[in-house]
Amino acid sequence: MNPGKIGRRRSSYQGWGLAACLGLVLLTGCAGGMRGADSSHADLVTPSDETDVRRRARIRLELASNYFQSDKMEVALDEVKKSLATDPNYADAHNLRGLIYMRMGDLPLAEDGFQRALALSPRDANLLHNYGWLQCQQRRFAQADKLFNEALSQPMYQAKVKTWMAKGLCYESAGQHKAAEEALFKAYEIDAGNPVVAYNLANVLYVQGDVARAQFYIRRLNNSDQANAESLWLGIKVERARGDRLAMAQLAGPLGKRFPESREWLAYQRGAFNE
Repeated sequence: MNPGKIGRRRSSYQGWGLAACLGLVLLTGCAGGMRGADSSHADLVTPSDETDVRRRARIRLELASNYFQSDKMEVALDEVKKSLATDPNYADAHNLRGLIYMRMGDLPLAEDGFQRALALSPRDANLLHNYGWLQCQQRRFAQADKLFNEALSQPMYQAKVKTWMAKGLCYESAGQHKAAEEALFKAYEIDAGNPVVAYNLANVLYVQGDVARAQFYIRRLNNSDQANAESLWLGIKVERARGDRLAMAQLAGPLGKRFPESREWLAYQRGAFNE
């Protein structure tokens, strides 16, 4: 997840980070879809006091979120539009509309969705996070950081790891490696078992030449069942920088056996350690 270019680094771990931890709450509470246990709101509507209009809008939105998770964007968008036609003041529906358009690459309409959601619910940490990530995608780094900080400042916000990770990736994309390291370490302190955080923390340390510390984090990841082609490849590059050819070979074995078609294995075979 070249540190200065989001697109190039959108690998299996960064892509996993984006899809699973930066896109919406539906994926482990990561980027704020419908409000849930990690919302910053104390005034949630409960089923007993939910209006009939909101109930009908919510049912449509639940359908939309299911289609979104199944990557059926057009159908999801149609259901969101129906939800908003029922209840135009439904912040969660505007938020999911923004997420759908962001996934579809229509950033102006994604921005419109998030702005409408925040106009209705300005203290929702998940909405602030999503809008911040959109700003980061557009390389508006200062605006992104401001929104991430606002999300983190919400006292009831329980999914701060996703926002610290987003801050780290955003700093990394801006070439601010030390700030990226600090933000990713904050995320790691909250959730040391998160492979996306561990990978990106190890990577930003490697980029800065701190290979001893990078080795610590990437070895922990590669010794777990969450290792993948990219983590193994980063591990190989770290061990190469440390001059440990035996450790390189020990990582190359599973890389070639488990991921023989991966670009990482092909790069290893070419000796393309600096691509």
